[in-house]
Amino acid sequence: MLRESLPVAVLVILVIASSFLNRNFPTVQNIFNLLRQNSGTIVVSLGMLLVILTGGIDLSVGSVAAFSSVLFATLLDNRQNDAMALAPAFCLTLLCSLGFGAVVGYLVAYRRMAPFVVTLASMTAARGGAYMISHAKTIPLANELVNTFNKGAMYRVPFSVILAFLVFVLFALTLHYTVYGRFVQAIGSNETAVRLSGIRTSLYVMSVYMVSAAMCTLAGIIESRTGVGDARVCQGLELDAIAACVIGGASLTGGRGTVINTLMGVLILGLIGNIMVLMRVPPYPQQVIKGVIIIVAVLLQGRGGSK
Repeated sequence: MLRESLPVAVLVILVIASSFLNRNFPTVQNIFNLLRQNSGTIVVSLGMLLVILTGGIDLSVGSVAAFSSVLFATLLDNRQNDAMALAPAFCLTLLCSLGFGAVVGYLVAYRRMAPFVVTLASMTAARGGAYMISHAKTIPLANELVNTFNKGAMYRVPFSVILAFLVFVLFALTLHYTVYGRFVQAIGSNETAVRLSGIRTSLYVMSVYMVSAAMCTLAGIIESRTGVGDARVCQGLELDAIAACVIGGASLTGGRGTVINTLMGVLILGLIGNIMVLMRVPPYPQQVIKGVIIIVAVLLQGRGGSK
């Protein structure tokens, strides 16, 4: 119980401390900015959680998100007022991302290759593909509907935050109330036992990498809020997603992790960056602090799991 509630407790303590450190932190505008800036990370981290629950890892999420951002912008180039082009562009971008996920999932699940090696190769390939499509230039994303989504809000709540919340609810329901969610967690706990019980474990393992890739498509569009598709976006996103899962108590060996605690992990990392920006701390110490937090989180997991 202590291990499960620790991320929530840490987040509450950080919120209280940040409110005292800077009076601009608890404002509604800053809170919404914090959520908007981390919407893409939330979506990708939830996809990463499924992969980690099976005992795998996905280092390609940042590159696939950048590829999606560039491809989506390319398909919508010069279609500023063409609402009919939006659905085909999104579907084609999603299919390409799913293709990345399917290849990675097949190599991991059916060819038994190490997830680290496969996703590292996919990370390089996807980022290279993004640069090839964009010719290392930014692509204007001038479609009015996309810009409305990226910059608009409903009752002051940004649309990207609403999307991240809907994805969060979907993942929570899937993991807790569906057979698919139970099998994913069981595979991480004991894949051999699940396979001997007649479950096609390889198909489930392949599917989680495809889901992770699909979340990268959403993140790539969310990260295009500056109005351009850019092959340089989402650098380091894979580390943030893995860190969020680990801080949230997910085990890198698989079988343990929750959606709510993964969300808490994202918010903890985002809050630390936010308060340091408000206090005008240079960006480099943020990386040091993030590394320390990950190590501490893993140590606390080990202590909580050993008796």
